[in-house]
Amino acid sequence: MSLSFSLCSAVSFGTGSEVVKIPGKKDLLTGAHVSAAGGVHLAPVRGWDVGCTTIQLFTRSNLQWRARPLSAAETEKFKNNLRLSGISPAFAHACYLINPASPDAALFEKSCAALLEELKRCAALGLPFIVMHPGSHMGAGEKRGIANVGAALNRVFRLTPKSTVRVLLETTSGQGRSIGGRFEHIAAIIEKVRDKSRVGACIDTCHIFAAGYDIRTKASCRATMREFDSVVGLERVFAFHLNDSKNPLGSLADRHEHIGRGYIGRDAFRFLMRDERFRNLPKVLETPKGKGYYWDRRNLALLRRLADR
Repeated sequence: MSLSFSLCSAVSFGTGSEVVKIPGKKDLLTGAHVSAAGGVHLAPVRGWDVGCTTIQLFTRSNLQWRARPLSAAETEKFKNNLRLSGISPAFAHACYLINPASPDAALFEKSCAALLEELKRCAALGLPFIVMHPGSHMGAGEKRGIANVGAALNRVFRLTPKSTVRVLLETTSGQGRSIGGRFEHIAAIIEKVRDKSRVGACIDTCHIFAAGYDIRTKASCRATMREFDSVVGLERVFAFHLNDSKNPLGSLADRHEHIGRGYIGRDAFRFLMRDERFRNLPKVLETPKGKGYYWDRRNLALLRRLADR
């Protein structure tokens, strides 16, 4: 794949009769998590190929502490490709190793340093926000874990006073000792952050369903969004992860499934795609990819059909 691309380039998807054409609905901010293998500048190319109008990416390896520095040339290529693609916004997901909730001093310090680096990379690339798992309290208890996340965010925001990059706390499935399985966790962390303009939330549909929040019907989805609004505030939501669930309600299992093929079903996604409150918020897939992003194309096509009234 070339380092840059033309929007006039012909792109074919799938094989044989399985080709899926993506409607050109630029007003629907739908996309997927796309690979940045080979350099972050290739992520917009892949997103455009898939038919995304918004994308999420890792700006570094998601399973290593060390991060290869971003060169000025790579940063410029990323911005150029993003401009050519018409994708907006592009945003990041933090490295999975980061655990700001940790009671272990060494891991907490390492997590703070890694998160600080992530914020600097986002700023260099012009990304407005980064999604982060609150982490695990590792047996120290939810109260201690929440306090640690708040302390970590206050530190990295203090060290980046001129940055506007926002950290979005992702709702989690509530598995094990993780923080974020209850809406109250997200609210409590935000309450501890001094500069609230730098923090927000990302709602993951699979995660909240696994954590016990029912969204299988229009009525239950509306009720769950009403609960989130009363506990956290929907104005704090800046992005959605749209994933169905391989496991039943309240399973606490973080297992993503294709849209409409899991235990959540289509009604929740129809509701979220049609609710005017969320129209201008990016909604990205984290569903299984399949060969050549085939399933991303199918899932995006379905979401766009569900958006039609």
